[in-house]
Amino acid sequence: MPGTNALGSFIKARRALVRPEDAGLPALGRRRVAGLRRDELAALAGVSLAYLTRLEQGRDRNPSEQVLDALGAALRLDADLTTHLHALARDASRPNGGQARRPRDRPAPGAGSLLDAWVGIPAYLRGRRFDVLAANGPAMALAPMYRPGRNLVRDVFLDPGARALFPQWGAVAAGSAAALRAGADLGDPALRELVEELSAASEDFRRLWERHDVRPTRDETKEFAHPVAGPLVLRRHSLTVGGTDGQVVIAYQAEPGTPSAAALARLTAPGQDHDASFPLP
Repeated sequence: MPGTNALGSFIKARRALVRPEDAGLPALGRRRVAGLRRDELAALAGVSLAYLTRLEQGRDRNPSEQVLDALGAALRLDADLTTHLHALARDASRPNGGQARRPRDRPAPGAGSLLDAWVGIPAYLRGRRFDVLAANGPAMALAPMYRPGRNLVRDVFLDPGARALFPQWGAVAAGSAAALRAGADLGDPALRELVEELSAASEDFRRLWERHDVRPTRDETKEFAHPVAGPLVLRRHSLTVGGTDGQVVIAYQAEPGTPSAAALARLTAPGQDHDASFPLP
């Protein structure tokens, strides 16, 4: 868990996901471990087995940029995962790095009025721990989890209504865990408490978190099975708020002229009772 040996845990977890044949190694018979053995990764990365052992066990916390790049290539990491690997190494090299509790997130000044000005566009502001800090009426009509005070990742995994709301719940869940890991300070005690809570309550979260996937929030299409508006296909846009500690505005739009656009317009029309349209579980 963060704050103990995040760098070593990441290397071990990703090593277990690499098939020997994908790394150019022969897959001979049954293997005792999933993925690459430690000595295989050491050879592929051009480091000694003893050194890799120290890295994975947290006894060496200062790998060079060259070593990290070599490990990233051997582990077949994409650009996001490689960036994350370097960030973990920087945190590991700091004495007691990242262990101070971050102050509670507060909405960026003017965020609420900006969101309210977007008539008919569901939009909310979230912090680094995926707490909803502010939201407009259309966002609250779209989903209960988009109301201020909710935590998006907690609701995805622990609210049974989320599985009904998202037809592609598996992809949403995997993306939520990976985005949380990508955007949060892994040394933040408040994040550690959230991860421990979700790991204890949800086997799905625990399994996905242990993969150490990293996927920053990006613009993408998302499907909803809304109990009032019906099926919705919306484009999600993410806008980073400058001058904040990782706050992001998320907004949803439908393709003009589509059934989703008509349904969203009815759902978010001025005068609608947004709280009544989709009651809390």
